[in-house]
Amino acid sequence: MKKILATAGVLASVAANTVYAQGIEITHGGQHPTRPGDPSQFSGNVSIDALTTKGSAAFAGSGLVAFAPGARTAWHSHPAGQWLYVTVGNGWVQQEGQAVQALKAGDAVWIPAGVKHWHGATEKNAMSHVAVTPHLDGKNVAWMEQVSDADYGKR
Repeated sequence: MKKILATAGVLASVAANTVYAQGIEITHGGQHPTRPGDPSQFSGNVSIDALTTKGSAAFAGSGLVAFAPGARTAWHSHPAGQWLYVTVGNGWVQQEGQAVQALKAGDAVWIPAGVKHWHGATEKNAMSHVAVTPHLDGKNVAWMEQVSDADYGKR
């Protein structure tokens, strides 16, 4: 319950401190180059397309993350939680100490604040998702160790 209240507090704070733009802000596709996933944060072939507009970047990060088969994040957590929206393919998400859960296109995932987890493609299928990660005190992620092949293979 504390995590839910903390996340609600973050979102309320963002709403209360929002400076409204003079109009709609658009960042056109292709304006930001696709970048590879940082090897300290991902295993395998991962590409990231930023989706956050300049005005919204102070409140949350967002991106379209594409995982090749077998690719995945390192273990990590988010101080204000994270939403994942699976757009293509099949993947997995795992909370530390819990069983791996299957993901498929059309699934929406909420990862509460402070929960250590990883997510990525299955061993045979690619997976892409949109990730939306609110900021808390200027941070939106704490990266940890890589997910071992042994842990990745457990299902």
